[in-house]
This record gives sequence, C-alpha cells and structure tokens, in this order.
Amino acid sequence: MSGDAPRRLPPLRRERLYESLAAHISDFIEAQGLVGGDRLPPERQLAAELGVSRATLSRALAALETRGRIEVRHGVGALVREPDLGPGDGDGWDRRVAASPRSEVLVAREAVLAGLARAAATNPDSSLRVAMLAPDGRRRTFDHTWRCVRRLSAAPLLAELDDVLAEHAPAPAGDDGIHRRLDAVAEAIVDGDAVRAATACQGLLGD
Repeated sequence: MSGDAPRRLPPLRRERLYESLAAHISDFIEAQGLVGGDRLPPERQLAAELGVSRATLSRALAALETRGRIEVRHGVGALVREPDLGPGDGDGWDRRVAASPRSEVLVAREAVLAGLARAAATNPDSSLRVAMLAPDGRRRTFDHTWRCVRRLSAAPLLAELDDVLAEHAPAPAGDDGIHRRLDAVAEAIVDGDAVRAATACQGLLGD
C-alpha cells in the first residue's frame, strides 16, 4: 500500500444560489397550500421579496419547470403544477383492491396514512413542518392536510399506494370528528412525534 498514490477527497460541491432558491420556492408552494393552476406572484415582485436578481430567479423558475413543479406561460406567469408522483402500481393492484371488502381497504389505507404521517413527523426540517401544518385559524380539510403530509413524508411509494387505495376508500366527510382527528395528526407531526402521528390515524376514515 506504501506505493499507492495518496487518495484525495473530492471537492465539496457548493449548491448554486438558484438551486437553493428553487427549493425555497417549492417549499413556499407547499406551505401556502397552492395547487395546480394557482399562480405565483409576478417575477419582479418575487425577486424583490426574495432579495435576488431577476436572472437568478429566472434560473430557479426554469429549474422548477424542468422538474414539472411549475409551468411558465408567456403573458400569464408561473403556474403551479401538481407534482408527478410517478406511474401507478398497475392494473393488478387496482383489481386486487377493487375485489377486496371495503372494510379491508379502509384498514389498508389507514395503515398507509399512518406510514405517511410517521415519515412526515421525522422530517428533519422542523420549520417546514410548522409552516405546513401549524394551525392558521382555518378549518382543516382532509385533502389539503394530506397533501402537506405527503410532501413532508418524502415517501413516493406510500403516496402511490394511497392513490390506489383512495379510489375505493375515499376521504371522509368534513364533520367535526374528522376535523379533530386531522388536528391531532397535524399537531403530532409538528411536534415531531412519529408514534403519536401514526396512532392518530386510527379511525381516521371512519367505518
């Protein structure tokens, strides 16, 4: 080994400003609950609010457009696109779910939701958890809450399974009971308590 050339560490890659900016804008989209078709502020306003040049902002928006997160239309501006969660699990899964008793599908989906909630609670960015799920005075909805949970979980496979199961075990009606359960799930995720977040999903879809 003495004759071997000394090994050198590769240089540390520094994240470019526009890449950090793209991630920041993506987090903003999720934190604000923006959905497909919603428009971001004009570029001039965004650049001023973020304290960056128009050129840097344009590169960040181009990166987000390449990833399919936004769509920039001439004369309209930057429009949010729903994230592409990838292809579904195929007709086999759909057939199996469709052939299963509804009670079994509900149990399966609650287990998937619990997995998503557990993963979301372990997201290391506590400020992002707070920004996305802390109370803001409005009544929580199931769809918005779980869109945020899925984003925080960074678990695309579980999200795909949820899509398949949701076709046969849809979201519950927005009564007082579901709002209290959603509050409990969100509070546990904000607190970073993975066990409590998963447990709060029990009975979430009703019976």
